[in-house]
Amino acid sequence: MTEIDASSSGEALATPPLSQGQRVVDTFIAPSKTFMDILRNQSWWLPFIISTVISYGFVFALQKQVGWDTIAANSIKQDPKATEQMANAPAASQAQIMKITTMSIQYGSYASPILILVSAAIISLVLWGTINFLFGGRATFGRVFAVWIYSALPLQILSILAIVTLFAGLDKDAFNINNPVGTNIGFYLPPETPQWLSKLATSIDVFWLWTMALAGIGLAIVAKVKKSAGLTAVFGWWALIQIVKTAYFLIRG
Repeated sequence: MTEIDASSSGEALATPPLSQGQRVVDTFIAPSKTFMDILRNQSWWLPFIISTVISYGFVFALQKQVGWDTIAANSIKQDPKATEQMANAPAASQAQIMKITTMSIQYGSYASPILILVSAAIISLVLWGTINFLFGGRATFGRVFAVWIYSALPLQILSILAIVTLFAGLDKDAFNINNPVGTNIGFYLPPETPQWLSKLATSIDVFWLWTMALAGIGLAIVAKVKKSAGLTAVFGWWALIQIVKTAYFLIRG
């Protein structure tokens, strides 16, 4: 065991271990406790199970209250470029485009647990490399992965709100699967808003900002660096992604 690992383990062992349930609760009320406990044990099975159950609850609500065909039609209608391509395509091609869009949304929704793990792995790999090589951290990939899985728990509140909204009644023809709840600025912009501005405003979401703040705190703890370094690593990547995405939609028109 390295000196850093020994120091980290010593700090973790200085406090009583947490159960998985306590970790989940503390993620919302005392996140540092959860992330310190990851230094002792980097397991993450409970938040993953919670995420899986809620994601399938959302899938059930989508299927029952909106329907895959309507969701696919809305996704095309809400994208000016896709709407233009559909309008210019022959009738046979339009049917094929609609079928492919419907299937991709439907099967992508069914595969949500796999997508959760894959996206968590990619994000964790980027953050692990950033905090270690740019900020001199000593985090292991497993600990960073656990930090992200726990940090993403606020996003499940967003999914629950979406489920409630779906069953409370809504205009199915206006439903946007990519932005189902008004927790971000983009939700309130009019349809004629330029797409680059709409996408940028949508990214300013209460629950995503909460998740990233938690990830920054947790990353700093497991990497043994200052909190500012962890927050800079997380929000720095978020800012870069927003710049690239905004530029893409500006060029795309």
